[in-house]
Amino acid sequence: MRKIIHIDMDAFYASVEQNDDPDLRGKPVAVGGHKEGGVVAAASYEARKFGVKSALSSRIAARLCPQLIFVKPRFDRYKEISNEIRAIFHEYTDLVEPLSLDEAFLDITHPKIGLKSATLIAIDIKKKIKERTGLIASAGISFNKFLAKIASDMEKPNGLYVVLPENATVFIEKLLIKKFHGIGKVTAKKMKHAGIFTGKDLKAKTLDDLCLRYGKQGNYYYHVARGIDQRPVLPDRKRKSISAENTFSHHLMTLSDIQSHLKPIAEEVFRRYQLQAAQGRTISVKIKYGDFKQITRSKSQKEVILNLSEIQVLINSLLNEDLLHEAGIRLLGIGISNLQFNKVFNPQMSIEF
Repeated sequence: MRKIIHIDMDAFYASVEQNDDPDLRGKPVAVGGHKEGGVVAAASYEARKFGVKSALSSRIAARLCPQLIFVKPRFDRYKEISNEIRAIFHEYTDLVEPLSLDEAFLDITHPKIGLKSATLIAIDIKKKIKERTGLIASAGISFNKFLAKIASDMEKPNGLYVVLPENATVFIEKLLIKKFHGIGKVTAKKMKHAGIFTGKDLKAKTLDDLCLRYGKQGNYYYHVARGIDQRPVLPDRKRKSISAENTFSHHLMTLSDIQSHLKPIAEEVFRRYQLQAAQGRTISVKIKYGDFKQITRSKSQKEVILNLSEIQVLINSLLNEDLLHEAGIRLLGIGISNLQFNKVFNPQMSIEF
């Protein structure tokens, strides 16, 4: 039985801006974009009350919240703060798996310091983050990564939530499908049509049924519905690629449809790319057709990708009429690979929880 903590910084990028600039505190802030265009990279909790969130068009965000303050991202500053926070994690364990600048898994089954309780360690980490950076974090504690990840989102902001082994079954069965980590909006909608609304509904499905409906992911859904997740915490995990994709309710039939729907995906990939301590040279476009056949096209450039326009140029060089199919296109994805990482930012047993 392991003890896993998931730490998730609350509205990290916006909180850094508010912490550094007192004039922004208590006000709706959007990091990235501007009133004339672009995409929101992060939003403060004051802005989220109006429906402003990451990956939202800045123009829509400005309409939802007319008093919204747009702030230019300072990625070097976010990385600097992230490194301070990771240094705190390593005071307790070397088994730290960063997922991004603002969240990480910690395996503290055998902590480096005297505290034995995972809950007390999480409280201590949250306290040190506040003292050293001025920021707040939410923590989820459980015996596997799946449950710890969900737990950290239960009482945001500044939350602390524990899923004990003896309570896991009831917790999962009551959990709404949209709260399951690894089930996106499109899949959640499909599950609802299939009569799956909660973890209990998901648990009632057989492995064969789930694999038939959802492919390889069906195996994952079957096991997490039973609280089973054997994935280890992997320290200093290096990403092989940075990607984003979207599944459409109506199939795309024309080249202009592909181009227009790839644009927001490219913006989201570039946003994620900026937040990683990596540089890539290769762009890939993934296309899944209505008959579930899938193709991928890639192109590389000699120098590392520095801006969104370079991504768009590489994408456009991959697009032509040959990509069209009578079955239509149900999914588009974009990935950046050939990554180089900056070494500075290597991004019912008795147990005390």
